[in-house]
Amino acid sequence: MLAAERRQYIMDIAQNDKRVLVSELSQKFNVTEETIRRDLEKLEKEGILTRTYGGAIINKHTNEDLPFVTRQRANLDIKQAIARKALNYIHDGETLMMDPSSSSMELMKMLKHRSNLTIITNSAISMHELASTGHQMISTGGTLRASSMSLTGTVAQDTVRKYHVDKLILSCKALSLNKGIMDSNEPESELKRTMLHQAAKIILLADHTKFDKTAFVQLASFTNIDMLITDREPAPAWIQILQDQEIELVY
Repeated sequence: MLAAERRQYIMDIAQNDKRVLVSELSQKFNVTEETIRRDLEKLEKEGILTRTYGGAIINKHTNEDLPFVTRQRANLDIKQAIARKALNYIHDGETLMMDPSSSSMELMKMLKHRSNLTIITNSAISMHELASTGHQMISTGGTLRASSMSLTGTVAQDTVRKYHVDKLILSCKALSLNKGIMDSNEPESELKRTMLHQAAKIILLADHTKFDKTAFVQLASFTNIDMLITDREPAPAWIQILQDQEIELVY
């Protein structure tokens, strides 16, 4: 196993268990404890983990805004599974808005299987990803947030308000039964709120690790979305609130 693959597995374990132990990881991957410590050191530098005596714990600050590359690697297989499900609800010829989340990016990579789409996004890297697909791409423009590779600000807001689309695809940082849909920073949340008003159908992509969590900013309420796509069946309380709000659940 390559070192990058091993670190990906370590991230997935940490996301699920909230902590990892050097001794257990050493046995699991059949490598030395020193190798695991180097892995944990690298993940700590990337802002994913905080090392502790004998292991590490996952970072879960409500306002953490991890770099895009870091978020893209976390739970990658789960995001790809969610993206495959979401692809079933994207049809040829549609107009879309898509946020710059790592979940949306995984779906963008699969849009080569659709034709004649118009995609409006504030992702600063999506143009390169979709350049060879033949889809019409519209960038919002705006001020670059380098950490998340997103475009925000008044220029982006003005662009978004010019268009009305079939579907908005977006993700979030956390889902709370009491506080709704939450995210980690205000500039992106503000633009996403504008996007919510410009789409006929809102599709939220959120893996199971985001349920029953809180984040820094309240992005939207559940009344704002039409469909939630996740990777496993949520708890009964979640199923009930989604039914009450007439939100279609896909898992």
